[in-house]
Amino acid sequence: MSPIMNKLVALRLYFHHAEKVQHKSFWHHFTRPSLASHLMKSAHSNGIEQVLVHRVHRGYLAGGKPQLHHVEHTHPHLPHCIELIDIESRLRTFWDDHAHQFKNVRALFLPCEPVAEPIN
Repeated sequence: MSPIMNKLVALRLYFHHAEKVQHKSFWHHFTRPSLASHLMKSAHSNGIEQVLVHRVHRGYLAGGKPQLHHVEHTHPHLPHCIELIDIESRLRTFWDDHAHQFKNVRALFLPCEPVAEPIN
């Protein structure tokens, strides 16, 4: 494995709030969990170092209309953002393993520069 593939990166996934998992199993046909919860659980079980689900209050995805989160109702097209942080090779494997779920997902691989601990 090259040193570049061992570099820490962030994989950011953007998709609509209402995006569901494509049915892969018998139970998914009935329950269809949200893509956000499915990806977080899958990332955890695959040993991804860190996952954050960012709460979006306002925004839009490419080609969409601006949406606003309301206390009583979340618009199905309100954007979701999930950020996974780990070494690049592990995130690329995760990406490849879940590619069938990413039909309506925009993804960015972002290089990370960890900040050294302050010296006391």
